[in-house]
Amino acid sequence: MSDEIIARALADAGDTDVVEVGRGVTGRAGGIIAEALARQPDGGLAPVLIVADQRTWKAAGRTVAESLTAAGVPLADPLVFPALPIPYASLDNAHTIAERLRSLDRSEHAEVVPVAVGSGTMNDLTKLASHELGRRYAVVGTAASMDGYTGAGAPISDKGVKVTMNCTAPKAVVFDLDVAAAAPAAMTASGYGDLAAKIPGGADWILADAAGVEAMNDHVWHLVQSGVHQALAHPADLAAGIPEAYQGLVEGLILSGLAMQVYDGTRPASGAEHYFSHIWELGHLGADQQVPPSHGFKVAIGTVAMLAFYEKFLDRDITALDIDGALARWPEWEAVEADIRSTFDGALADHAVAETHVKYVDRDGLAARLQRIIDSWPQTLPRLRAQLVPARELADKLATAGAPSRPEDIGLTAARVKDTFPKAMYYRSRYTVLDVAREAGWFDELVEEVFAPGGLWS
Repeated sequence: MSDEIIARALADAGDTDVVEVGRGVTGRAGGIIAEALARQPDGGLAPVLIVADQRTWKAAGRTVAESLTAAGVPLADPLVFPALPIPYASLDNAHTIAERLRSLDRSEHAEVVPVAVGSGTMNDLTKLASHELGRRYAVVGTAASMDGYTGAGAPISDKGVKVTMNCTAPKAVVFDLDVAAAAPAAMTASGYGDLAAKIPGGADWILADAAGVEAMNDHVWHLVQSGVHQALAHPADLAAGIPEAYQGLVEGLILSGLAMQVYDGTRPASGAEHYFSHIWELGHLGADQQVPPSHGFKVAIGTVAMLAFYEKFLDRDITALDIDGALARWPEWEAVEADIRSTFDGALADHAVAETHVKYVDRDGLAARLQRIIDSWPQTLPRLRAQLVPARELADKLATAGAPSRPEDIGLTAARVKDTFPKAMYYRSRYTVLDVAREAGWFDELVEEVFAPGGLWS
């Protein structure tokens, strides 16, 4: 992956101006942040507040502080959260950061610049606090654990419910490959799982484009997909902590976030595989564990499940589909809503009904949609085959990287994954292969084939 691709992404992204990835860049973070954020119109430097936890302070925070001091940046006392209990991306913690910044503004008589040092949680908390105060921030990444560093959203928990809040992405991102390589192996494995999701997620976009539901943006597609397969090619080197092996993984995760900025949405980075993770999280998977399965770990299992589903889907010839038969089987909306309400409970059922209604079409609309897919299939099928990889192959790479590859690795069973398929289909309005299979009348059969004896997880 070249610097040119990142430069193009930065030129088009709405929020992030600077990305520095390399070995030893933490020691240069002070100068990078000073020029990107702290430099004042009069030439002076605004004060900085470092936000970290005890682990990330040890991994990089102290070095960042020294680098800022060397660059002449005034430093407030850092806000360091305890390592245990593990800090959560909660609204209360974001408010704690915002209150510290307000207090410092008054004492320093200047608007203090926040700098997050950490991975998902520290970044999201600082992102939300900064957005609340209407100011920009920088992040120094400490683990290649997720693609949210350059994303504009912040997944935040409030009173037991997780929602993604729209925020402003960091103006500057600094990512030291030596620091990433020294991070806990589970964090790298989580990032590997998150990046692997771009494979079936990208295939879902290909299908949505073929169906006329959501047109492909070739530039954004290239930002995300150009280096994904190569970045996933050496899981053993990542597991061994070889810094050079982290270049592709880190850049792939950063580009994913930048692509979401450019597209102003999450379609470039996720498809149905992510809905498995969301549904399991809503079901409090692993909540009784000291360290619940990460987003990337849950997405990894969703990714393998979706790759297995794609294999069964592509075993069939959609150009031979009996459209009239599919139309005869197509339910009226009232029947679909009833099925959704039998699949989900309470507020989640209301959510799924609203989301599914967006992509539902009547029989005339379905006839046109299926015909578009069939007519474009000679061009679509080669693209899908080039995009996808065998489920077993990816499962082996995930295991080598230290990521989950079987449901049991995150406290699930194959049966529970199977039961999640219809929920994932209904969960969001985004059009995926699950919807194509449902519209063709194949959905239930394909799910059964994935979990049949001799299958991936049987």
